[in-house]
Amino acid sequence: MQIINTAKQTQQQVNEWRKAGYTIGFVPTMGFLHEGHKSLIDCSVAENDKTVVSIFVNPTQFAPTEDLEKYPKDFTADSTMCQNAGVDLIFFPQNEEMYPKNFATNITMNGDITKQLCGKSRPTHFSGVCTVVAKLFNIVPADNAYFGKKDAQQLAIITQMVQDLNFSVKIIGCPIIREIDGLAKSSRNSYLSADERKAAVIVSKAIFTGEKLAQENKLTVEQIVNEMHSIIESEPLAKIDYVEIVDLATLTKISQNTIAILGAVAVFIGKTRLIDNFILERK
Repeated sequence: MQIINTAKQTQQQVNEWRKAGYTIGFVPTMGFLHEGHKSLIDCSVAENDKTVVSIFVNPTQFAPTEDLEKYPKDFTADSTMCQNAGVDLIFFPQNEEMYPKNFATNITMNGDITKQLCGKSRPTHFSGVCTVVAKLFNIVPADNAYFGKKDAQQLAIITQMVQDLNFSVKIIGCPIIREIDGLAKSSRNSYLSADERKAAVIVSKAIFTGEKLAQENKLTVEQIVNEMHSIIESEPLAKIDYVEIVDLATLTKISQNTIAILGAVAVFIGKTRLIDNFILERK
């Protein structure tokens, strides 16, 4: 397994593989890898000849009041996981490699898709995400790129960006990986104290309840959202950012033509913001 710090060398290596006829899978990450990331890596290794993982905590997707400085890092553990999983190359750049002096370009997506859900409380977040992911897609010209469905809005936005800007990479969404008690795997789970970790299961409990009620199709969307609200509000350590059920494709209000729905929540457990969701195809 190679570990490369520069964009130019990474591009050169990936292009050499492409010229040799290899298919390339790519898993962009911010590091502190867990079983959720490993599931993406495993899919890539199974479906491609070569797999590249990027590890970069992208500063442009963090607002000044957010957790950039304390975001967890453990490159030794990350590289070991990648090695054991069969990764061929880790792209591990520093900030100045990704954002050199006089860097002046950002990607901002218009429309509702970036303004709903997390976009309401994190208005600059998805511009940072789109900019860094676009850069990474140019640095790692892959055939397939793998993203977790836990970040459902991010997945929808990146899929839209790839379509809009004619990237040739195929975006593949992979299932949410959960702890035994149901909590969705997240690097930010490491922030939780013992009491907060116990309280955090209320997030997945609300998601599972919402999914079950939506499958039964007996209650209105508003009634299901209210039920999910009530569950989360029963936990004293939980503070709701949002609980919504929307059209998966547009992230806007469900209509008669909606094919798939997204039930999504963002909840603060103490100071830690956790997200989770369910996706349901409508009959």
